[in-house]
Amino acid sequence: MNIRMESVSSPPDSDIHSNSISIHGHSRRPESISYERDCSPEKEYESTKNEIVQQFNSTNAKYVAFLIVCGFLLYHTILRLTHGLDSCKWLLTDGNFRDQVWQPYGCMMHHYTHVDSRRCLRYMEYWGGKNHFVFIGDSRIEQIYHGFIHQISPGYQGVEKSIVESVSDTSKDSAKNEFGDEEFLFPFEKLSGRDLSYDDSQLGLRVQFLWYPYTNKSMILALQHLKAEKDKPSVIVIGSGGWSIRVSDPADPNILEDYTASLTHLVLHIDNLAEGRTRVLWALQEPVDREKLVDEWTPVTNERIDMYNHQSQKILRYSKADVWSSGRLVALENIGETTDGYHLGPKTLFQDGQILLNMYCNDNMNYNDATCCSSSERISKLQIVAFSIFLVSFFLACILYIQRKWQSRKINKGVTYSRLTNTDFDDIKISSKSNEHGKENYDLFMALAKLALIFTFFFICDRTTMFMKENKYFTQTNFWLPVVYILVLGIFFTEDSCYTKVLHYDQDIEVKGWMVLLILVYNMMGASQVLPIFMFVKILYSAFLFLHGWNQFLTYIQRGDYSIVKCFQDLFRLNVMTVLLCICMNRPYQFYEFVPLISFWTMVSYIALSLPPRVTWATCETNSLNYLYLVLKIVGIIAFVTILYMSEVFFEKVFVTRPWKALFVTTDDDIHDWWTRWKVDRYSMPFGMVSAFACYMARKYTLLKDDNHGNLFSIRISLIAILFSIVGIGSYVAFSFICRNQLECLEIHSYVGFIPILGYIILRNVSGILRTRFSTFFAWFGQFWIELLVGQYHVWMGADGHGVLVLVPAYPVGNVLLTAFVFACTTHEIHRCSETLVPFAVPEDWKKALRNAFIFLLILIPIGVSDGMF
Repeated sequence: MNIRMESVSSPPDSDIHSNSISIHGHSRRPESISYERDCSPEKEYESTKNEIVQQFNSTNAKYVAFLIVCGFLLYHTILRLTHGLDSCKWLLTDGNFRDQVWQPYGCMMHHYTHVDSRRCLRYMEYWGGKNHFVFIGDSRIEQIYHGFIHQISPGYQGVEKSIVESVSDTSKDSAKNEFGDEEFLFPFEKLSGRDLSYDDSQLGLRVQFLWYPYTNKSMILALQHLKAEKDKPSVIVIGSGGWSIRVSDPADPNILEDYTASLTHLVLHIDNLAEGRTRVLWALQEPVDREKLVDEWTPVTNERIDMYNHQSQKILRYSKADVWSSGRLVALENIGETTDGYHLGPKTLFQDGQILLNMYCNDNMNYNDATCCSSSERISKLQIVAFSIFLVSFFLACILYIQRKWQSRKINKGVTYSRLTNTDFDDIKISSKSNEHGKENYDLFMALAKLALIFTFFFICDRTTMFMKENKYFTQTNFWLPVVYILVLGIFFTEDSCYTKVLHYDQDIEVKGWMVLLILVYNMMGASQVLPIFMFVKILYSAFLFLHGWNQFLTYIQRGDYSIVKCFQDLFRLNVMTVLLCICMNRPYQFYEFVPLISFWTMVSYIALSLPPRVTWATCETNSLNYLYLVLKIVGIIAFVTILYMSEVFFEKVFVTRPWKALFVTTDDDIHDWWTRWKVDRYSMPFGMVSAFACYMARKYTLLKDDNHGNLFSIRISLIAILFSIVGIGSYVAFSFICRNQLECLEIHSYVGFIPILGYIILRNVSGILRTRFSTFFAWFGQFWIELLVGQYHVWMGADGHGVLVLVPAYPVGNVLLTAFVFACTTHEIHRCSETLVPFAVPEDWKKALRNAFIFLLILIPIGVSDGMF
């Protein structure tokens, strides 16, 4: 089955390239227009696609993606103009429940544990802030008051205590919510109906409750008193209306007018308080459960509550108070947990407390998974310089494009013929060289212009509030459904391959394709909380390094190309997108986790294998002693890794040494993340090199035969190999389910991670039918797997990978499909632009390559000085 996808054509040397001589799926093959495969002149594949599908290739898909992005930019601009840019208003206004977790409209809400809450208040108090909260209203507001204190002090159970010096342990019999926190089970019968106060000297915290169930002069006097106080509140939460409805006569037509008049008088005093640093929230009235209402509350109906809420929103619309309407929606979803039909249940109180803490703390705590009420990140000088260069490149590309179109139009206007002289031939040669040079400049600036547009889109997605972000929510169904769908698609689009070797090129990019797609689903769904799935994904990352070791080993040993140019080209392909994102998104190199790791192993393999004597298969055939040299080099790599692992102190001294320290530390100047990632997969790439060596030796001594379309082994050996592979994979699966501690699992994984990888390779290759077929669907994604892994943090997901980017609000499935389509098109174009830039950045002439590397280091010096690298 043929798929019209941009790819690469078959290489001239199938023996060398059959083992995917490439760095992350970028082969050395010249590009063609489509993924039409023709392994020999005699072989033709019958097309099963109709005319529409034939025309829908990756180029046309990118045009569609561009139009989609433009459309959603316009759509979200209109949303910003109508709903505003303040994410705090989104938090307080709207939202819905996702698997029993509240999801605000358009932004991400952090789950504040008791520790997080106290850390926030302590931080605010340390910097001179006043943690002063005032709750004014009726019994529902008193409930929110008690629930808010419980979020901060877990030992609080509504007991009167004016000063709290320490926090006691919570009761072991407390109920747990979906986050594992103790639910606040304070019964409404114990509500005091009077003024209350709570103080915590350790946190500089003061929380007051003022009993004013009616909107009248007494509430106005209370606001005037708060305005006159020296210690003005940080946050005031006001709510009233339910008690007014309760004592009113349903037949009285003036009751709503009285409430409106009282609230109108209240607005002036609310605005006076809000002029300072006090944030005033007006909480709308929550709905009631008519079936559970006791006699005294029967006059309170949802219809009357809606009338009161409508008047409140109408009057406060142009005031300086924030109308808190999301609390009403939370109560509506949890209306079944109310005990008397009127008062709030524990889940509602918990979510209300979380909303208040997110509003108060997010902008100061800077949690990665909290975008509600968080200010946008400041743009650095380096970002300004980078986007300025991109802007200049974009304008130059536009000028070159217009110039080229104009010249083409002039040439096509008329054609004249004349006899050529010898001088004319010389002019043609000069003109040909000039045109070639002009085309190179055109390709260069067009690639830079495309990158400028794409990285601007990345910046808009993840560094502005133009597009919304939402929290991740994991369920087994949400995870496994797309996994099954992807696998079915991959199986459906399969073709015969022209290669028969173990892990040939088509199979290599196919494996990388399905692995990166599963990783993308894993990250978007937040499945890391499930240990077996977490360990499965660790196997995928280990497999990438394993395949990298396999490919690097065979590249050097088969080709014998140990030039510095090849190493630089490999590193450029791996890092070009990452370096540009580090600059444009203002993130450290270690943020893009896997790229530093695979780049490190690229350097290790090059240094180890290029050291004299430089061994190739040809030299091994002439002198068997070269096999020993090859073994010693691999043993040397393993010994080097083991020595680094045995002493974490030595490890830190090696990698914290300036000037390369900045490549291995995070923004907090911490190397722990690099140490953790490195030690988990410290043997994955050496295992890949050993396996490639073993495969070659087995092929040499005819222990396996992969030069035809038959099976690798005899039937008996094939069955034994299949059995051992299944046992190996099954054992690792059992281990991932039995192991309960993530750290212990990862430590064992370092030594046994190669077992399921080898098991899969054997199962995939032992049968000639399976070995010589591959999925074109997976292979297409496998060509640019490194771009998919790196770009996912800003487009496929949001908030640096901690949330989900939202292009289509309120339609999760549609949002995933459209985001995936746009993400695939943008990363594929980045891959093409990167390939265009390779000959300019790393020329084939080693002198020019070293010159460019030196220039790059000179550019990095001022950046490194500003970041403390030197």
